[in-house]
Amino acid sequence: MPAKTFFKKTLWCLIFCGLFALASISMLPGFLAAQEEANPLLSEFKTPFGTPPFELIKNEHFLPAIKKGIEAQQAEIEAIVNNPKPPTFENTILAFDRTGKLLSRVMAVFGTLQGANTSPELQKIALEATPLTSQHRSSIYLNDRLFGRIKNVYERRSQLKLGKEEKFLLEKIYQDFVRAGALLEPSAKNRLREIDRELSLLSLKFGHNLLQETNSFKLVIENPKHLAGLPPEVVASAAETAKKAGLEGKWVFTTQIPSMTPFLQYAKNRDLRKRLYEAYLSRGDKYNEYDNKETIKKIIARRTERANLLGFPTYAHYSIDVNMAKTPERVEAFLMDLWKYAIERAKAEQAEMQQIADEEDAGLKIAGWDWWYYAEKLRKKKYDLEDNEIRPYFSTDNVLNGIFTLAGKLYGLKFERINDISVYHPEVMAFEVKERNGQHLGVLYFDLFPRASKRSGGWTGGLRRQSYENGKRVAPVVTITCNFTRPAGDVPSLLSLDEVETCFHEFGHALASLLSMGKYNNRFVPRDGVELPSQIMENWAFEPDLLKLYAKHYATGEVIPDELIKKINNSSLFNQGFASTELLAASLLDLDWHKTIFKEDYEVNDFERHVLNQIGLIEAIAPRYRSTYFQHIFSGGYAAGYYVYIWAEVLDSDAFEAFKERGLFDQKTALKFRQEILEKYGTADFLQQYIKFRGREAKIEPLLRKRGFIQ
Repeated sequence: MPAKTFFKKTLWCLIFCGLFALASISMLPGFLAAQEEANPLLSEFKTPFGTPPFELIKNEHFLPAIKKGIEAQQAEIEAIVNNPKPPTFENTILAFDRTGKLLSRVMAVFGTLQGANTSPELQKIALEATPLTSQHRSSIYLNDRLFGRIKNVYERRSQLKLGKEEKFLLEKIYQDFVRAGALLEPSAKNRLREIDRELSLLSLKFGHNLLQETNSFKLVIENPKHLAGLPPEVVASAAETAKKAGLEGKWVFTTQIPSMTPFLQYAKNRDLRKRLYEAYLSRGDKYNEYDNKETIKKIIARRTERANLLGFPTYAHYSIDVNMAKTPERVEAFLMDLWKYAIERAKAEQAEMQQIADEEDAGLKIAGWDWWYYAEKLRKKKYDLEDNEIRPYFSTDNVLNGIFTLAGKLYGLKFERINDISVYHPEVMAFEVKERNGQHLGVLYFDLFPRASKRSGGWTGGLRRQSYENGKRVAPVVTITCNFTRPAGDVPSLLSLDEVETCFHEFGHALASLLSMGKYNNRFVPRDGVELPSQIMENWAFEPDLLKLYAKHYATGEVIPDELIKKINNSSLFNQGFASTELLAASLLDLDWHKTIFKEDYEVNDFERHVLNQIGLIEAIAPRYRSTYFQHIFSGGYAAGYYVYIWAEVLDSDAFEAFKERGLFDQKTALKFRQEILEKYGTADFLQQYIKFRGREAKIEPLLRKRGFIQ
């Protein structure tokens, strides 16, 4: 080709490409707008109740939506700090409270799926998104100009005519900024940003490792003789699990509690009990790629450094400073006061079980893998009561009916099943919650059974928090997620007493969200007050008057007989030494992790053993959570705060006595609890809320009686 022709064609090609590029650039805004429109997370959910359209949401939507949410909130923050008008409650505090709506919506959906229906793709997105959201939060709370405006309003608070809720909001937002490092020097702020970013990733890694460890172990049984002692429904459930794992004709047990506990209760094969029990205890402690020990050490080191930067000697001091307890010393004294009761009761229980083993000439010393097995024998001996005798009256449908009936009697609430709503998994159920007069209160999702894509335990979350917009209440969308015993064949899910209590417990958390009437988005509840709404609900679960209304045999419809109710209530103090000891041991372990100043290298297991030996935990009982799978404190927000479950039990035991004094379903007492505790939850000083309900501070004696420690 002649050079002249070549250059001529090349020139035309360059001109054409340039024109195409210019056209593409001019089309870019429209293209991006179309992309945003195609992402359902970026606009209000146009569904009947404003619930997420899960069928439209794809994994690839999350990261762009998270980034867009961050950008939107950054713009909202910039609008506040660039406001030329002097700071006021309205243009600074209220404006700040209203920021982040888009990001909150996206993260609520993402967080729900990440916990309840995760996948490798979602976990990969979390690894990329977590540093972004951590950095974003730091950029807000370490923004000097924003804090300057907030501080200006805070320092003039006595001169402002603020209502109680407005004053509480102002004080808590200021406190949050200070605890996030707003008063630090620039170099310390930069270090705090690095620490928060690292902690967010370490927490994510801990949870991921635990999920992998929990899913990786299977006790596969091929010989039917090894099923000796197990009830038929437990065997059927294990067969279903095996079938789903591609092991049809065999039986599989896992370290998920609904699978493990019945095996430990009934299986006669001691070696297999030991194998399953030790697999549970060793999660995250196997020196493999999912080992959590080094992750724990890094988390503790970073938390300690963070607390030191903020002027606290330990992370426990930092964490508990804003709680009702105020200091780690007070928490430790409280726990050790209870410990002396619990450990003596546990030793007595062990002695009773050892006597049974000796009478059977078993030739063994009660070990951890024997406790459930001989406890079940002891329950049968003392109370003529067996777990498999109880379960048929507590199908999940019956238990849900029980909590709905209770909410109706106390608060006049109604629950209507929604069958045409979008859900993230076929097993999820949804209900519309209404007032007695039919007014819409919110939507409640239930996701009740274990699967590989769900983390262990039970929790209550939300897809939308209650708020107010333009004077109109925005109803909450609440989720309850559990890992209950699965249906097996023609037998529905039949719950243990512990699972029934858990269902009532999580429903109590849900009520605190559904009945909330706070005017502002930011809510502040001390960690040791969080569990009151949930734990008080447990008190009704086995009251005879309520049992008669919901506990019915799944096959015959027979109402639970009086004789069985009597046995359940007579056995209410059964195994309380064990239950109290494992809870207190975990609480003390958590506290020691976060109040100890480590001056040299250490081994995680050595430290754990030292703590447990120091308090005198007997060998046959492990803490409710060993360090390597203590998700509550290392990836669940309860750091230096696991004690709150037993602290809140002081509150719930005392509060429930108000109902016992005035009537189990007394609506006047329920209305007062609703108005003073539930509706104001997170919008007022929690101790003062409790005092307004009860007329005084809580007393510890109701808890001691409830656990059988005193008469």
